[in-house]
Formats: sequence, structure tokens, C-alpha cells
Amino acid sequence: MPVLEGGLAGEGMRVCIVVARWNSFVTEKLLSGALAELRQRGVADDDVTTAWVPGAFEVPTAARWAAESGRFDAVICLGAVIRGETAHFEYVAGGATDGIVRVSQETRVPVIFGVLTVDTVEQALSRTGGKDGHKGEEAARAAIEMAHLRKGLS
Repeated sequence: MPVLEGGLAGEGMRVCIVVARWNSFVTEKLLSGALAELRQRGVADDDVTTAWVPGAFEVPTAARWAAESGRFDAVICLGAVIRGETAHFEYVAGGATDGIVRVSQETRVPVIFGVLTVDTVEQALSRTGGKDGHKGEEAARAAIEMAHLRKGLS
């Protein structure tokens, strides 16, 4: 019985990272972790494009543009939505989540969800290299693995 698993070697892989500028004190850490992990896995700096967008709500649109361009093996989406006192959190977090899922399913390009949806700043920082790991690094590994798996299943 055949079993396919994506590998973690990134040589020759082309990746776009879409990053929300809102809450940049968090998203810059996510980006640094993703870039470091891609480099460690062999993805060349020249094969990584970073696209900044205003906020998490705009991430899916830029992710679609990147995925549909045919230039990338995977797209990594990074953002941070931190709960406030209004319903704004639900709208932005839900819109970003739904949009990223839709882009991934409709474009056939691995689009990785690396948008933090947290209640506090402390929770966000804990997920950017603190006790809860580094979600930017995890997103980079998932991008490489899913790009390999897509090739194996195509």
C-alpha cells in the first residue's frame, strides 16, 4: 500500500510569505522565525518573496494573488489578531481564516495558516518563540511539507 509524506528539504522551492503589518511587533517575529526555518531547510533567500499587507483581513487576497501567479510552490500567511473589547476580533479572525482556507482549496497551491488568533498580547508572544513554540517556524515547515506532498500526489 503506497504511503506519501511530504519531506522537509526546501532546496529549489519557491515560497511567498504574506505578512500583516497590523500588530507588527508580533508579525515581525513570526516572519523572522519563518525565514530562519526556510533557510535552515535549504530554501534560498532569492526564492522567498515577502508581501506586506495592512492587516489580517487583507492576507487572503494577497495569498490568492501569489497562489494564482504560478510563481510559488507554497504561500505562508502570517498575522496576529488579538481580541479587544468589540466584535471586531470575530469578524477579522473569521474572515482571515475563511479566506485562507478558500484560497488553499481553490488554487491547488499549499496556503499555510500562520495567523495567530489570541486573547492577549502575552499569548501572541508565547507563540513567537516562547513556551508555546514558534508558529512562524511551524508554518514554514508545513509549507515545505505540503509542497512536497502536492508534487507527490500530482
